[in-house]
Amino acid sequence: MNLNVALILAGGVGRRMNMGDFPKQYLMVNEHPIIDYCLCKFQEHSMIDDIVIVADELWWDFIDEWLQKSKISKFVGYAKPGETRQLSIYNGLLAIESHVPNVQNVIIHDAVRPLLSAELITECFNGLSEADGVMPVLPMKDTCYQSLDGREIDGFFPRNQLFAGQAPEAFHFVSYLGLHQKLSKQYLMEISGSSELAFKNGLKVKMIPGEERNFKITTQDDLRLFENNLLVSKKVK
Repeated sequence: MNLNVALILAGGVGRRMNMGDFPKQYLMVNEHPIIDYCLCKFQEHSMIDDIVIVADELWWDFIDEWLQKSKISKFVGYAKPGETRQLSIYNGLLAIESHVPNVQNVIIHDAVRPLLSAELITECFNGLSEADGVMPVLPMKDTCYQSLDGREIDGFFPRNQLFAGQAPEAFHFVSYLGLHQKLSKQYLMEISGSSELAFKNGLKVKMIPGEERNFKITTQDDLRLFENNLLVSKKVK
């Protein structure tokens, strides 16, 4: 039996929220922590078989409480965070290998992107039929310039050739894990995006349309936008 596993990244601190060392993924919004929103989305999706969470051990009891409250039955285990996002992903991949036999695909998502849709998850998996990896993207709306010092323009990029990457990103598990196993820790520490690693090492990454609502909560403004989205959703219902 071939399985699809969701790897949820919840190990970050999020200092740009100006909340000290309190991780933003555990902030309560409408009586639920932010991480719970994406966990429920993956739990409900028919193509997801298991869920692994990367999180600091200090938060495991808190997460366990919400796994029970929200009836997240697909959860199979934790992984500890690494020094960087990509090293956290590597730890998560090793945990998946340990907990889940016969893994076919992994879909990697940030806990602080709580508004992803079921349709986006489906399209990520569908895209794997023709590529090694799949990444949702948004086209750039503004003219893009390069500046080496942040004060003067040094170059120009045609915006029709530039795209902003999102999560979740999906990969064939064996090939993606294999990249991590053959590359050095220092190399992995220099990677800033999941698909960057795949592309730089010869894997074919397919781009699919992302979603404006699938933004990452990074700042207080993002948090307010998320809260507003929930209010609008309630009114629509």
